[in-house]
Amino acid sequence: MATELAPPRGPDREKAARIVEAMRASVAERGIAGSTFDQVARSAGVSRGLLHYYFGSKERLLVEAVRRECDLRDEVVERAIADAGSVEQVLDALVRSFEDFLGEGPATAVMIHEMLTLAQRNPDIAAELAELGRRTRSHLARALRAKSDAGILALRDDPEAVAAFLFVLADGMLVRRLSEPGYDIRPLMQKAVAAARTLLS
Repeated sequence: MATELAPPRGPDREKAARIVEAMRASVAERGIAGSTFDQVARSAGVSRGLLHYYFGSKERLLVEAVRRECDLRDEVVERAIADAGSVEQVLDALVRSFEDFLGEGPATAVMIHEMLTLAQRNPDIAAELAELGRRTRSHLARALRAKSDAGILALRDDPEAVAAFLFVLADGMLVRRLSEPGYDIRPLMQKAVAAARTLLS
C-alpha cells in the first residue's frame, strides 16, 4: 500500500489544504486534463514549486482531492444518519445524501472515475484509492453498526458487507447517470431502496 501523505503542520498545513481545495474546484470546472499545476497554483495563491514540494505530482494531488471529497461525504452521511430513529429514516437519509451528490453535477463523480482509470496504470494510485474505498466503507459500516446496537436497525449481514452492498447500488446508479444523463433513475432508486431495506430490517 502506498504511504499516505503526511500533511504539513501550522501555516504550511493551511497552504496544503488551500491547494487541495483549489484542485477540487478546478476539476469541477475544467476536469482533470484542464487542471494544471500552474492553474491550481494561481487559484491557491501559491507558487507552482510549492505544489511540487507538497505533493510531488499531479496524480498525488488528485489523490488528496479525492481523499478530501471522501472525508466530506463521510461527514455528510454520518450527520444524516445520526438523528435517524427508524429504518425508513436511515434509508431516507442515505437517499438524500445520494441525491445531493447527484445534484452537485457530474464533476466529482467524473474525477473519481478518471482516477480509477489512472489507477489501472499506476499501482501507487491504485493502492491509495483502494484504501480510500475501504475507509469510506468502514465509516458507513460503523454508523450502521451503531444504529443496530441501538435497536434501530436489524442488520441481515455483517455491517461491512451491508455497507459494501449499499455502495454497489449507488455506484451502479451513478454509472448509469454518467453514461445516460437523460435516463430517469427514479425507478432504479425505488428498487435500490427496496433492496437496501431487506438488509437493514
